[in-house]
Amino acid sequence: MNVRVRFLGGAQSVTGSKYLLEIGHKKLLIDCGMFQGRKELRLRNWDSLPIEINSIDAVVLTHAHIDHSGYLPKIVKEGFTGNVYCTEATKGLLDIMLLDAAKLQEEEAHFAAKKGYSKHEKPQPLFNSKDAEDALALLKTYPYGAPIDIFEDVHLVFHNAGHILGSAIIEIRIKNNSNTKTIVFSGDLGRNRNPILGGPAVINTADILFVESTYGDRINEDKNVEERFVQLVNDALHRKGCILIPAFAVGRTQLLLYYFKQFMESGEIPSVPVYIDSPMAISTTKLYWQYPNYHTLADRVHQQASVFDYPQFHYYRSREASTSLNAIEKDAIIISASGMCTGGRILHHLYHRLHRNRDTLMFVGYQAEETRGRKILDGEPTIKIFGDEMIVNCHIEKFDGLSAHADKAELLQWVGNFTSPPQKTFIVHGEKTSSNALKESIMHDLGWQNVIVPEYFESFDLFTSI
Repeated sequence: MNVRVRFLGGAQSVTGSKYLLEIGHKKLLIDCGMFQGRKELRLRNWDSLPIEINSIDAVVLTHAHIDHSGYLPKIVKEGFTGNVYCTEATKGLLDIMLLDAAKLQEEEAHFAAKKGYSKHEKPQPLFNSKDAEDALALLKTYPYGAPIDIFEDVHLVFHNAGHILGSAIIEIRIKNNSNTKTIVFSGDLGRNRNPILGGPAVINTADILFVESTYGDRINEDKNVEERFVQLVNDALHRKGCILIPAFAVGRTQLLLYYFKQFMESGEIPSVPVYIDSPMAISTTKLYWQYPNYHTLADRVHQQASVFDYPQFHYYRSREASTSLNAIEKDAIIISASGMCTGGRILHHLYHRLHRNRDTLMFVGYQAEETRGRKILDGEPTIKIFGDEMIVNCHIEKFDGLSAHADKAELLQWVGNFTSPPQKTFIVHGEKTSSNALKESIMHDLGWQNVIVPEYFESFDLFTSI
C-alpha cells in the first residue's frame, strides 16, 4: 500500500489548511479550510481543486476555525457526499460558524451586485446557507480518545490540542498485514498554560509528523501576563472612560471573561459592567455548558457556578441593546467582534468611540496586515468606517498575553516529546519565515533530519510500501 500527501493549502501560509492523503485507493482530506488575509490568497478559494471532488472519500477536521473548516460547504456544493469526522465540541462550533460564514458570503455577493463592483453581471457567493446546512449533515462526531475506523485498516484518534473548544491533534494509524505506520497532524496547538482548555496532549510516536508553525519564529509574552493585564485595565478605567476590546468570538472572548471574573472577585480591578456585544460569542459561550468534557471548568459548570454566569457580565444580542452602549461614557468594558475590526458590531463602537480621548481601545489578538485593526495599531491618524474618516483620539493598547497559539518555545517543547525523530516532519500552517525558523530550530536543537517546509500543491511519497 502506497501513501502520499498533497498540500492543497496551509503550506507557507497560515490559512487554507487542506492536506490530501492518498492511502492506497482511498483519498482522505485532513482539514478543509478557506484562505483568508491577502487578496491573492483569498482568490485561491475560487480556484478549482486539482482533484475530482467526488473522489474524496472522507474529511477529518482538526477544529472549527474557518481557515480549517470553511471550505467544506464549497466542496459539498461541488459534489462531496462522504463522512466528515470531528470532535463533538467542534460540531457545536461548526453549527454556528459555517452558517455565519455562508451568511457573510451571501451578503458580500448581494453588496457587490448592489454597488456594481464585481466583474460578474450576477455575483454569486462562494457557497450559501443551504450548502452549509448540507455540509453540517455530513458530520460524524467523536470524543477525545475514542478509536475511529475511517477505512479498512485506517484508524484515527482525536487528542486535545488546547487551541479552541474541541480542537484536536489527529493520530492516524495505517495497518497492512503485520506492519503499522503512524501519521500525526498537530492541528493548531494551544498554549501550555491555558486556564480553560489545558495544554496540548503529549504524543510520543510518529512515523510522519505535520506540525503547525504559526508562531514558529517568536516567543509570546508569558512572564507577568496577569499583572500586566490588571495594570492595563486599571490604567484605562482610571482615565474615567470605557474600555473597548475587539475580540475573536471563539476562544478569546471566553478567556477574557475568565480573567475579568477572577480579577474582579479578587478586587485587583474594579467591579464594573462587562458587555459582551457579539451574538456569535454569546452562542459560543453557551457551548461550554453543553460540552463540559472539553474544558477544565466542568466542575464549576455542573455546580451552576460557571465562570460565564457572573453578575457583571451582560450579554447583548439585539441591535437595540448594542446601540444603547453608545451612551455609556465611563466605567464599562465592551467586548465585541470581529477581532481584527474588519466587520461586525465592533465597527459601530469604533465609529462612536475612536474620537473619545478618555476611552481605551485594547487589542488582545493578532492584527493581520491591511486590516483596520493593524492600521490603528500602526498609528494611522484617521480610519475609514462606514465611508467616513474617523479621527483616532482614544488611547491604544496592545496586550499579547492571550494568544491561542503555542509559540516557538512551546512548539519545540511539544515536538521534543517524541521519543525518536519521525521519518519525515512537515512544517505547515505558517508564513514562510516562521515555518523556516521552526525548521531550523527543530534540526539544530533536536538534531532531527528530513524536516520539510512544503510548497503549495507540492506532493510527497510518505510510504512507498506498507
